[in-house]
Amino acid sequence: MKTTFFKKSSPDMELIALKAELQSAQGDLSLAYRKFDQAVDPELVESCIYQIKAEKARCNYLIRAIKERSPEGFAALRLESEAVWT
Repeated sequence: MKTTFFKKSSPDMELIALKAELQSAQGDLSLAYRKFDQAVDPELVESCIYQIKAEKARCNYLIRAIKERSPEGFAALRLESEAVWT
């Protein structure tokens, strides 16, 4: 009988951390949009716009980092919305 052993690859902890941070950033972006929808004061609206832009930049950075770390793994990443925000 022939026994075949498969080398089990250890999980990339940095990649796992990046994916978790991306999920958190997506939640923060969603929250920023909800705050924007409820803002009435012009200064508060402006503040929300800056927050949305900052969260989008954070998400884009994390997406690039995940793609660089594991291009094939990125396809398996389940995102609720569009992968790149502009």
